[in-house]
Amino acid sequence: MSLVNILHMNAGDGESSYANNSLIQENGIRQAVPFLKHMIKGLATHDVFSDRFTFADLGCSSGTNTLLVVSNIIDTVQEVCEENDRKVPQFQVCLNDLFGNDFNTIFKLLPEFYAKLKKEKGESFGPCFVSAVPGSFYGRIFPDQSLHLVHSANSNHWLSQVPQGLESNRSNICMAQASPPDVYQAYRNQFHTDFTKFLQMRSDEVVRGGSMILTFLARGVADPTTDDCCALLELLGQSLVDMMKEVHIVFSDPNLNSNKKIILVTSSSYSLLYHY
Repeated sequence: MSLVNILHMNAGDGESSYANNSLIQENGIRQAVPFLKHMIKGLATHDVFSDRFTFADLGCSSGTNTLLVVSNIIDTVQEVCEENDRKVPQFQVCLNDLFGNDFNTIFKLLPEFYAKLKKEKGESFGPCFVSAVPGSFYGRIFPDQSLHLVHSANSNHWLSQVPQGLESNRSNICMAQASPPDVYQAYRNQFHTDFTKFLQMRSDEVVRGGSMILTFLARGVADPTTDDCCALLELLGQSLVDMMKEVHIVFSDPNLNSNKKIILVTSSSYSLLYHY
């Protein structure tokens, strides 16, 4: 069975759910707000949107973090419009994740979310339309030229599939300090293929002049054997190695320079703004 059909974060709102174990992801979302404002200011300055603002959150998962992203974007658009004496647009929000994602938990939070919007911004604000768009972001998921902004947090380091050629890595569940060089190259090749495809798909879906803001795990150094790489996953692997001899985690943490190279090769219209 394809990984696209079976992978998902822990559903629900219980003790072991993603919704209750995603504080690190929340911190990353909050730290990206200044960059978000910078991008939306650019969209308003160049009249990329008018009476409707359509944005997508790719790899949205479930729980309060999902609506935190939506709130941040809506608040920022409103702030920028008021600063530029513009009418606040209607909002079309597209939440994307894999088919097994727990969208129902998000939907259950929407009545309270809508009520909060009306209370804080007034009855005349919006309206705001939220919908789910399941599917892999390594393929097409939206019509041509339909999005003003693409947001994705903590998602692009997850690969579309297990890299080919990991036969020599049987004592590890990921690329580790003990992995041979061909394993590093296999993960590097798979990330390059996936991220290039991601950018190509979005280049068709985003309107001319639109923007993307992507935040995901990356190494601060090029050497994948350092502790900055998969140290935590190696600890997990040491615990599981006697139980799982044939499993590899579909995960890569590329270095910043490799991301920049992919973006520059893919399209001259993309630029890379990063912070760590």
